[in-house]
Amino acid sequence: MLITEEGLPALPHFLYFISTPAIRVFPDSEDWRRPLPLARDADARLAAGAFCHGDYFCAVRAFLKQGGLAMICRELGRRLQKSLDLHDIDEVGIYLEKHGEFYHPARINVVAGEITAGFVLNVAVSETGLGHIGREYRLLKKLNNEFKHSFLPRVFGRGEVPGPPNRNIAMFLGQWFDGYHEIHLVREDRGRTCNLQVWDAARGRFLMTPEQAAEFYRQAARILTSYYNLQSFEQISLWHHAAGDFVVRVDPSSGLDVKLVTVRQYAPLFRDPAWTTGENQDAGMIVQALLIFFLNLSLRMRLDRLAGVGDMVWAPDIAVESTLAGLLEALAEKPPVACLPDSAQRCLLYHLSTCTREDLLDLCRSLADTFNARSDEAPVVKRNLTGHVDALNRAIISATT
Repeated sequence: MLITEEGLPALPHFLYFISTPAIRVFPDSEDWRRPLPLARDADARLAAGAFCHGDYFCAVRAFLKQGGLAMICRELGRRLQKSLDLHDIDEVGIYLEKHGEFYHPARINVVAGEITAGFVLNVAVSETGLGHIGREYRLLKKLNNEFKHSFLPRVFGRGEVPGPPNRNIAMFLGQWFDGYHEIHLVREDRGRTCNLQVWDAARGRFLMTPEQAAEFYRQAARILTSYYNLQSFEQISLWHHAAGDFVVRVDPSSGLDVKLVTVRQYAPLFRDPAWTTGENQDAGMIVQALLIFFLNLSLRMRLDRLAGVGDMVWAPDIAVESTLAGLLEALAEKPPVACLPDSAQRCLLYHLSTCTREDLLDLCRSLADTFNARSDEAPVVKRNLTGHVDALNRAIISATT
């Protein structure tokens, strides 16, 4: 505990960093006055004249002082099973981690005596982020409450603080997945084949082995399927590898582990009112919806931007078999559905065994048409569609024979 000269408990000492690698920033430095990059052009113009790194750090500090540190004390107290308050915190490090389309997340490192703990603070500055952050906070709370899984970060509270120019800066505090890193597709030696690369700031970036890449796609598919509702058809959507939504920990002793750090939307797969729960729902409808979920998942699992920011690229075929394996694993863990004659996993496997290559191609073409024609994704999907269906067909035959 810090004590002032008057003998009273002091507020924690705040330190500011731009990551990665971490560079300490001071209020009188050039970095403090440098404009904060924002994703959208209109907001980028605004940032160039009005919102700098110093404004960001001041807003984060204001949030922490106004209630964020109390949230941290409650969570640390829960973990340690003892009471903590603001005056037990000695030091707070604010690390600006990245500039995303929606948020500028900060890692909050808290030192309380011999305890050091990390949290994530998602900070919405742009209009895009401000329009999404409240919904995402609610969805993370909802899914963590309704599902037993621990694939998503827990969230501890949210709030707003005033910031220039005449806009509120919105934030929510959540669980930091220590030791987890973004992964992206890269090309090595100007080759045509893409490989997954782990962005580990401590060890340096390194390529996954084919076995590790297969395991990553399997776990990512398992996570998304775990949150798929078989009867309401609700699913996590608007996720993107290019945005770094999945993170991975590669440990020589415990292997590979994957988490999903964001939920932008959780909604039914279909808008047609005929696809509803209730008396009109039958086994055929549930299994057909599950098939479409799988095919859509198999397409989107293969899309990324080169090194996270470059051209849209297509993952190798290894992603297809692994996506099916992860989906089937998650389905095996789901509780029975009354109108299904067997488990969801077995029902889907039977349905897949009856699908011809032409059936799969027709359905995938229909799904490809749902991609925004002006997006970078649409031409990549359509260019690779035939080969993707061939890989799907091989994976299905392997799983059903």
